[in-house]
Amino acid sequence: MSQRTEGAARRSERAQAQSERILRAAQKCFIEHGFHAAGMALVAKTAGMNPSLIYRYFPGKSAIILAIVERQLVHARASIRALHDASDFKESMIEAFCLWRDADPDMMNAALFLEMSAEASRDPVIAAGLRASDQAIRDELAAWLSASAADGGKGLPPELARIRAITLQTFMEGLAIRSLREPDIPLAELSATVTDFVDRLFSNPGLGSVTQ
Repeated sequence: MSQRTEGAARRSERAQAQSERILRAAQKCFIEHGFHAAGMALVAKTAGMNPSLIYRYFPGKSAIILAIVERQLVHARASIRALHDASDFKESMIEAFCLWRDADPDMMNAALFLEMSAEASRDPVIAAGLRASDQAIRDELAAWLSASAADGGKGLPPELARIRAITLQTFMEGLAIRSLREPDIPLAELSATVTDFVDRLFSNPGLGSVTQ
């Protein structure tokens, strides 16, 4: 590798690290203060950076929000693909609820999800970004649900898998909101609810239920 190539690689790594630093700081600010109260100056202060440096990476808050959405999309896609090897999807859903409840930094924060949804009603750029992310996640879910059991899927017909993918997205978003509004819900009740939902989700009217 030439010195020029090595230098470019180091600059790229630094840029990625700086970008991640900004996104983490912005996410913290948005969660604690909301989008409108959290200006770029506050994001810069939280990140421990000069505001002018942030503008080198993101021209404004909308760009930061879209970058957060894109980062979460990468994480969501990886998580869905891991379902092909997961032994217990029901347990994975309950674990996701607990991570949302505990505000795990690697999960899309439930409060931030609501902030983004509200902001999308006012900002068409953010709305388009969220729609694109939703569509990409839906495609991944439908691919998993329609894959054969031998490939780690549920063997649903493609048309049904698409419908169930939307159903699953809606249920998971509901779980995220429930983690905010009812964090102390008894896990036994939550488990029974998830079990009932998943049994229906994986059922194929033509073949009967599919084993989880």
